[in-house]
Amino acid sequence: MKHILGIGCFVLIGLAATGCRNKPATPAGAGMQGMPVQTVAVSLSPVPQSSEYMATVKSRRSATIVPMVQGTLTQIRVASGDHVKKGQVLMAIDPRLQMATVESARATERQKKAVFDYNALEIERQRKLFEAGVISRDAYDQARQSHDNAKADYESAVESRKTQEAQLAYYTVRAPFDGVVGDIPVHVGDLVSPSISSTSALTTVDENKDLEAYIYVPTERSSQVRQGQEVDLMDNSGKLLEKTKIDFLSAQVDSTLQGILAKAPVHATPEMLRNAQMIKARVIWSTTPMAVIPVLAVTRQGGQSFVFVAQQQNGHFMAHQTAVTLGDTVGNTYSITSGLNVGDHVIVSSTQFLVNGMPVMPLGN
Repeated sequence: MKHILGIGCFVLIGLAATGCRNKPATPAGAGMQGMPVQTVAVSLSPVPQSSEYMATVKSRRSATIVPMVQGTLTQIRVASGDHVKKGQVLMAIDPRLQMATVESARATERQKKAVFDYNALEIERQRKLFEAGVISRDAYDQARQSHDNAKADYESAVESRKTQEAQLAYYTVRAPFDGVVGDIPVHVGDLVSPSISSTSALTTVDENKDLEAYIYVPTERSSQVRQGQEVDLMDNSGKLLEKTKIDFLSAQVDSTLQGILAKAPVHATPEMLRNAQMIKARVIWSTTPMAVIPVLAVTRQGGQSFVFVAQQQNGHFMAHQTAVTLGDTVGNTYSITSGLNVGDHVIVSSTQFLVNGMPVMPLGN
C-alpha cells in the first residue's frame, strides 16, 4: 500500500513540474502599473536677463512747507494724507506781534500823509507869494524842498505798510498747489522759525501725479544702463504693477550710494502708488532664448531644485529625478540654466507622489 502511494505522489509531482515548464514566462515589468501623469516638452522661450533693485516713487511736483516767519503754531487744520486744494489753509502761526507791527506802520503812514498834505497846501501858498514878489526864491525853494521830503516820507511809509501787511500773510500757511499732505512733525504750541534745516519743515505737499521711479543702478553696470531701457515695476510681493522705460540718467555717481540715478515714469493710479513709496524695479538688460518649464514641474529637496523627466526604458516610461538650476521666472514658468535639454518631457502632475525610477504613463506632451 505504501508503495502504491509513493508512486502516485511521484506521478503528481512530475505532472506539476511538466505544467510549470509549459507555462509562458511573464515579461519583465509587465506586472508594474505606471502612474498616469501629464508631461510638457521643454522648449525655448525669450527670457529677460535682468537685475532687481529697490526704487523710490517720487512726485515731479513736491513741496516742503517751511515757516517763513517766527512764531508759535496756533492751528493745524489738516492731517497727514489729506487731499488739499491750492490756497487751502494748512496751519496758522500766532500773528499778534506782526499785527501790532502792521498797525504801527499804518499809523506812521497816516502821520506822514498828514505832513505831506500840509506841505502840498503850503507849497501852493508859497508859490503864489513868490509869484507876487512877496517872498524870495530861497524861501520858495525851501518850501518846495520840504514838500518833496514830505512826499518821499509818505511814499516810504506806504511801502513799509505794504511790506508789513505782506509779511502778515506768511502767518497763514497755505497749500501751494493741489496735492496730498505728507507727515506733520509739528504740534500746536511749537515755536517755529525760518531755517534751511530739514528739521524746520512743517509738512510736505505732493502732487500725486506725474510720478517717477528713482532707481540707483550700481556703478559696475554703468556701461549697460541706457535711456529707453525697459523696467518692470513690482510691489514688495513681486506682483507686476506696470512696465515702463528709463527716460533719465544722471551724469554723476551718487557718492553716498555709489550708484547712478535712473528715472522711469510711473503711470499707475494714485490708489496703487504714492509719493515716497518703496517698490521693486527690475531693469531688463537683454533678452535671451532659454529653456523654460512650468513652475508646477519643480520640486525642492534640501535646497536643491529637481524635476521628474519621463524617460523611456525597454518600452516603458520611468520617472527620472533630475537636478536643475533655475533662472528667472517668466510668468508661470522658470527658465532653466542647466539640467535639461530642449525636447525633454518633464512631469507636471502628481509630482508629490513620484520617486526616482517609478513607472509612469504619460498622458500628454
